[in-house]
Amino acid sequence: MKAPDVLTVDEALSRIREFHDILDARSPGEFALDRLPRAISAPVLTDAERAGVGSLYRNESGFAAKRVGAAMVARNIAQILETQFAERGREWRPLIYCWRGGNRSGALATVLARVGWRVSLLEGGYKAFRHRVIDDLEKLPSTLQFRVIAGRTGCGKSLLLDALASRGAQVLDLEAIARHRGSVLGRVPGEPQPSQRHFETLLWEQLSAFAPDRPVFVESESRRIGTCHLPESLTLAIRHAPCVRLEASRDRRSQLLITQYQHFIEQPDTLEAQLNRFTEVHGHETVQAWHALVAAGRFDDLVQRLLDEHYDPTYDRSMNSNFTRLREAAVYTLDPTRPSALDEVAISLLSGVTAQS
Repeated sequence: MKAPDVLTVDEALSRIREFHDILDARSPGEFALDRLPRAISAPVLTDAERAGVGSLYRNESGFAAKRVGAAMVARNIAQILETQFAERGREWRPLIYCWRGGNRSGALATVLARVGWRVSLLEGGYKAFRHRVIDDLEKLPSTLQFRVIAGRTGCGKSLLLDALASRGAQVLDLEAIARHRGSVLGRVPGEPQPSQRHFETLLWEQLSAFAPDRPVFVESESRRIGTCHLPESLTLAIRHAPCVRLEASRDRRSQLLITQYQHFIEQPDTLEAQLNRFTEVHGHETVQAWHALVAAGRFDDLVQRLLDEHYDPTYDRSMNSNFTRLREAAVYTLDPTRPSALDEVAISLLSGVTAQS
């Protein structure tokens, strides 16, 4: 039997394409909070088993905890071999990690190596990877050339990012990563947001893949997108970057928003519950007027009032105070409901980038 290779985070990341699978030996709950890119869950202890072993360790002894835990780990590894990895061939190469690269990943790695697979262990485990993510998120944003797509709500900023990406541009779509549209009404139905840790890992993965000699297009986001918070270094880099401003008529913006937020029209009770969150800012009387528009099915009037009374003033204040280069931004007036108009802006932006390079 060849002993498992032990790799540092730097070594593992530099060779990441060599591994057929990245196995997370931690409990399902730990995996759900965050994990390495491409990792699959291969828990040697369930959440309940892990809690029970920890309780034994604290209340009885380390020996008792290890004895009971070893039996659980052995049973779970046997089940994993008989089910999850039953079809893996002789050439399969996994990278395995747990919390600190110790008992759980070591047990799984030892058994898999005994079978005959070439196994690698991540030294320091998830904890070491997490430190790498935090360190890189401090440094990476300052190495990249951000170009900010600014514009009031409903101008098609996210759609323009899609058009740029389809033409090969480097795009950081923060709302897609956060699974949220970035406002009180921005929750995406059926798509829970990632934990803060996993959001940061997804950001790290995206930022690490960008070429520093090419621009990265990003929307003019606030510090928080739903429950996810941007790292301070990324916020500052975006806010000091060159801007492009989109402008569109209120009618066209309203039309686009009604299309994008169709789920609220289909479930008006959900919309009314969300509108109540504006009461503290706008007062009971204003929110009740909005509720009346929902009850009457006058969604176009509702959207236009929300734009006039909340979203436009809020966005303008935020942009003017936080984005230092907005005044020098080139302005593109468009109809965001027309894909061809968005594509024309994308072509223009990319041609300008090419001319400057």
